[in-house]
This record gives sequence, structure tokens and C-alpha cells, in this order.
Amino acid sequence: MLKMQSVKKIYRTAMIETHALRDFNLEVKEGEFVAVTGPSGSGKTTFLNIAGLLETFEEGQYLLDGKDVSRLSDNIRSKLRNEKIGFIFQGFNLISDLNIFDNVDVPLRYRGFSSSERKKRINNALDMVGLTARARHLPSQLSGGQQQRVAIARALAGEPKFLLADEPTGNLDSLMARQVMDMLEDINKNGMTIVMVTHDPDLARRAHRNIQIVDGQVTDFKIYESHIDSHTADNSDGTAKNSNSAKNLAAKTI
Repeated sequence: MLKMQSVKKIYRTAMIETHALRDFNLEVKEGEFVAVTGPSGSGKTTFLNIAGLLETFEEGQYLLDGKDVSRLSDNIRSKLRNEKIGFIFQGFNLISDLNIFDNVDVPLRYRGFSSSERKKRINNALDMVGLTARARHLPSQLSGGQQQRVAIARALAGEPKFLLADEPTGNLDSLMARQVMDMLEDINKNGMTIVMVTHDPDLARRAHRNIQIVDGQVTDFKIYESHIDSHTADNSDGTAKNSNSAKNLAAKTI
């Protein structure tokens, strides 16, 4: 679903050159739920922006759903981003003067769907997150957890190939955070690939794998015991491990 090989990203100013990603290698299989952790400034956000086709990079290769997207034009990148990727942000990013139905509708309008197709997708997405009855409410009339559920519905309505979640529980209390994570796990169990950046180790343990990024490189990964039987572990350069190796690794890293 997502494969990066030897990716390098450099930010340059007149005075300084910052290597945000260096020889970065990562592979995410279809149907996986992968948590990405690491200290502030380690390259997590840069990775997420590149994965979401929001930023380009200097060297390396990025395959998205089997297609090399490394050197595409801005227009093609925008089209692929809208069709294949759903985004969930820490800050919800809802439009305050639009009701919930219209917030979910915004990205669908860019896809050129008919009014009836958009309505069907919006209602299905709101039903999935349990907010059909709130469709005509404004974001300010919802709790933080409900607003994040709207953001999830907006991401799902376009029927993307995978979700990128950037600290999706960062603005929520512990109860709402658990509810959102329960929802993401259910979505993943239905086949959706999810990559989630988080600082919370407890949330990371609910994913299939935890990829750690330090100084712009993948330095470690863990596969969690509850997911060993149904998912294959990958090392940082994307090489598959067999089931026994995965169990041995889990015993060492959990």
C-alpha cells in the first residue's frame, strides 16, 4: 500500500540546511494499522506530509498503492491525494460556519460526484460514526470527540485506500480518546489501512506495529502480541519476517 525506499528530505534556508528524513525506508501492507512514534523534531510530520502527497522530497522512491508517485506533477498529486488518501488531523479542521453534513461534503465536491452520490456517501459515513442525527448541527454544537468523529466521517466518505491520522486524539480527554481509538480499530478491522502518528505509547500499542523514527530514520519497530497471528511483521526496510521470527521479535520488544 505504501512503500518508501531511501527517501531524503532536506529543508533549506539562507543560513541552515536541515535533513528531516535521511535514507528513510518503510513499507506498510494493505490492511495494516501502523503507529508512528518518536521525539519531537524526529521527522514524523515530514514523513506524514510526504506519505499524504503534501510535500515532495529530494531523493528516493515512494510507491503508493503500487504507483510510483515520486516525480508527479502537482495536479496529478492533488488528484491522487483526493482519491486515495483520507486525512484525520489533531485539530479536526472543520469549517465552523458549515453544518456537519456540509463539512463532510466539501472534499466530495472536488471529486465531481453527483448530488445523489454525495448524499449517499455522506449519510453512510455519518452513520458509520454514529452522527446521523447531528447532520444539521454546527461544529460548535458538538463535543471534541464528536467533532473528531465528523473528521473521520469526512475522511471515509471519499472511500480512500488508506487513512493518515496525525495525533487524532491529541485534543481529546482520555475517555473521548479511547472512543476514537475504538472507532479507528473497527474501521481497520473492516479492511482500511491506517497510519497514525502519536506520542502516546498506550495508543501505539493498539496498532499492529509501532514504527519509531529518530533523526529522520526508522530506528526500531515493534509488533504487538495480540496481532502476531493475523499480521506479518516487517522490518524497517520492508523485508517480510516469518511468523516465528515475528513471535521472537515480539517477545524481545514488548
